[in-house]
Amino acid sequence: MFDTDTYELKMTGALEHFEEELKKVRTGRAHPSMLDSITVEVYGTKLPLNQAANVTAPEPQLLQITPFDPGNIQSIAAAIRNDQSLGFNPSDDGRLIRVPVPPLTEERRKLLVKQTGEKVEEARIALRNIRQDGLKDAKRKKDAKELSEDDVKAIEKEFDKLMSDYQEKIDIAFRAKEKDILTI
Repeated sequence: MFDTDTYELKMTGALEHFEEELKKVRTGRAHPSMLDSITVEVYGTKLPLNQAANVTAPEPQLLQITPFDPGNIQSIAAAIRNDQSLGFNPSDDGRLIRVPVPPLTEERRKLLVKQTGEKVEEARIALRNIRQDGLKDAKRKKDAKELSEDDVKAIEKEFDKLMSDYQEKIDIAFRAKEKDILTI
């Protein structure tokens, strides 16, 4: 018999990846995960920012970064400044780095919703690819006489049900994020 569990696990992984991507989209409030995409060159190697410093949000419009080694302050500030997609301008006082998070304009909010919509489409494409892989696998087994025509039809129905379930989860997550972005 054909097992759809492996494909369901892949779909769950795609959904989790999508939710992680949504966390990176910034809303009006400062959040330490906004800087998760930053990699910093320290001691000759590239490290994620959270392995080179402690990131906190002491105020709704401010991120505070405390490097584990104060000698890395310049490289951390430069890495944040160089990530154009964030649009942050950090300042340091020799001990820690402050990153003011400017309030979002209406135009910027709409752009963020559009970018989030692109992430939704990427997640849907990933789900469709997983479904296609599963259906190809089922057809291959049917051609090898391991499955009957009725089995393949049942598998297609199972994949359609999985797709609608995961599409609904993506839509719910997107609507929540959209509301979060547009709330002033």
